[in-house]
Amino acid sequence: MTAIVAVDIGGTHARFAIAEVQDGRVLALGKAITLKTAEHASFQTAWQEFERLNGTPLPRAAAIAIAGPVDADIIKLTNNPWIIRRSMMCDELQVDNFVIVNDFGAVGHAVAQAGPEYFQHLTGPDQDFATDGTLSIIGPGTGLGVAHVWRKGATYHVQATEGGHMDFAPLDAIEDAVLARLRKRYRRVSVERVVSGPGLIDLYETLAAIEGRAVQQYDDKTLWQMGMSGKDSLAAAAVDRFCLSLGSVAGDIMLAQGGFAGVVIAGGLGLRIKDSLIRSGFAERFRAKGRFEGLMSAIPVKLITHPQPGLFGAAAAYAQQHV
Repeated sequence: MTAIVAVDIGGTHARFAIAEVQDGRVLALGKAITLKTAEHASFQTAWQEFERLNGTPLPRAAAIAIAGPVDADIIKLTNNPWIIRRSMMCDELQVDNFVIVNDFGAVGHAVAQAGPEYFQHLTGPDQDFATDGTLSIIGPGTGLGVAHVWRKGATYHVQATEGGHMDFAPLDAIEDAVLARLRKRYRRVSVERVVSGPGLIDLYETLAAIEGRAVQQYDDKTLWQMGMSGKDSLAAAAVDRFCLSLGSVAGDIMLAQGGFAGVVIAGGLGLRIKDSLIRSGFAERFRAKGRFEGLMSAIPVKLITHPQPGLFGAAAAYAQQHV
């Protein structure tokens, strides 16, 4: 058994935990400690603060999930001023080896290794995912993360993709209006312009325009609160419209990837809106693929509910590569 430090770095927070790995799997994940990135000058100083809070010297191995591209030696985070240099990691962190993965790649590893207790049924057959085949993963958040996991028994391979940048395809008059609104700002409208946290603003403002209401200026966090609480009927309609579009996109991605083993909805936003997804037309939109409706009805669709999928997935990525 090997102890490692698992890290999940986003734009606002960096989460740390001690994980135990063995034989390519995560055995245990300790309590997560969350630090604000704005309160630390660098990843190294945040690492040192976690060591101080941990109270004992840290393991000499690290598994790090980062929001943004991770292939270069110098890694610049998307919404965070920290700069991470692969060539200096061992010296700066006092580790012997490390793994760095994209944050949604880490989610893919979490999907591959998490037990069935961490998945909640949304639509399709209420059964475990097939152990052989491809799982499609879609995660709405600040953007739209997309990945897939190919599994054959205990063996698996994770592939993060840029599927969130596929073209948005409207299916009714309201979505035609959403596309027309977005086309005034963007030459090309991708699905993540609609199926993401900030996308709720354009959905809300489009619905307001259709009803001839004066457009109220809200940020997306406020709109989500208004819509989820049900206190504002127009915001609630925008949330429902979001769920419809997510269902359509999830079905498209599943067909494109061949995700016949199942589909996973991931991300913090997905977890927060799980009740809305169940009540909405998400399931009908997912299935509505013409001659493939029968096939779509046979695909299990679940929500991953693991409390720390980024940390767990980072540890899983290390385990797969090193132990």
